[in-house]
Amino acid sequence: MSKPIVALVGRPNVGKSTLFNRLVGERLAIVDDIPGTTRDRLLSESLWNGVDFYVIDTGGIDPSAGGETPLSIGSSKYIQQIKDQALVAIDDADAILFLTDAENGVTDPDREVADILRRRQKKLADGKFWPPIFLVVNKCDNKARRQSVGEFYELGLGDPYPISALHGTETGDLLDDLVSSFTPQQVEAEDDSVHIAIVGKPNAGKSSLLNKLTGEDRAIVSPIPGTTRDAIDTKIQFEGIEITLIDTAGIRKRGKIDPGVEKYSVLRSFKALERADVALLMIDASTGITAQDAHIAGFILDAGKSCVVIVNKWDLVEKDTYTFDKFSKKVLHDLNFMDYVPLLFISAKSGQRVNKVLPLAMQVQEERLVRLSTSKVNQVIHNAQDAHPAPSRKGRQLKMYYGTQVRSDPPTFLIYVNDPKLAHFSYRRYLENRLRDEYGFLGTPIRIALRGRKD
Repeated sequence: MSKPIVALVGRPNVGKSTLFNRLVGERLAIVDDIPGTTRDRLLSESLWNGVDFYVIDTGGIDPSAGGETPLSIGSSKYIQQIKDQALVAIDDADAILFLTDAENGVTDPDREVADILRRRQKKLADGKFWPPIFLVVNKCDNKARRQSVGEFYELGLGDPYPISALHGTETGDLLDDLVSSFTPQQVEAEDDSVHIAIVGKPNAGKSSLLNKLTGEDRAIVSPIPGTTRDAIDTKIQFEGIEITLIDTAGIRKRGKIDPGVEKYSVLRSFKALERADVALLMIDASTGITAQDAHIAGFILDAGKSCVVIVNKWDLVEKDTYTFDKFSKKVLHDLNFMDYVPLLFISAKSGQRVNKVLPLAMQVQEERLVRLSTSKVNQVIHNAQDAHPAPSRKGRQLKMYYGTQVRSDPPTFLIYVNDPKLAHFSYRRYLENRLRDEYGFLGTPIRIALRGRKD
């Protein structure tokens, strides 16, 4: 089930990045007194009162562009940039935090954006408006500024929330109302199909692969990176099994994402992965594996999704006897944290080996659902301990007593030990490899949790 998305919208230097850092609990956004410091999208998860949600810090608005200065806040180009940002945010977000600041008071850009937000809200059957908009007046660091908040009522967005993002003042009340505004996710019709998401950086051939798999032009195919803006679901039948193919917008490196629509389409790609069982990570063979490919693979791993690496445009690569082996080793080296994933070399344009994509994805899905018996798990961990005992730490050695698989999808194992702190990361990896030796779990991440005997 997808988590709600909260977008931070507002002109530069109102404290969006500061509030973002406070909401996610980390200094992920660069904070600077220079307006326009945030030039790209930042996305992270937040938790309040047991409710998980995504926070997206918007950027791409540069008031100094085209000779404009931070003081020329009334320039038409500057206001248009903020308006474009607000339009995309209100289309994709589940709630909007519209930031202003008490230091500068109500400005022309504030009025323009407020007008857009009011007009674009949708009225629901119960009389409420969607998405909910919270007018946040930041930098209320003293009594005088808090008393000036009344002027923001002119924006017509209801009661303003006076806060100090820097000090955290009054942010608790804001978050209480924010999470209570999230509507319960609609109960989707029961869907037993296997969800396969096609992900990758722009122009890797995702839409071309979708069209080949479906046998028709369901997605627009264009050589222009970033053509696909939305996640597109397509139902197909494969050997009597229903499959939902999710074609997503290309995920582009930060700083390479155009402001506006494409920036938020990246967020849609992340949301699509949440709904997937298996991810097809498309790599462009003509450019080779890049750092951004590894970044996307890391997100797939963090989401606990199974994966098949599809090396596309293989027909464009000049080959000799060693090309295949060299390329394979390079990919697995750069994705060494996912060395269990299978590789498939195809040409989505010509159809070369495309017929092997779905069989391999379904094999990976089957292994994702495998459950080992408790006796088998204990046999593996005891043999692993006998063959290679854990190194001692400060005179103490890890001892494993008992293990069991507590869930599948993805396979998750719980092992009771004397002290989990004695288990080095490398030994956890060793245990994972021994489990894979016993049963491959092809393309599927394995999670191992250690629990102390006292716990």
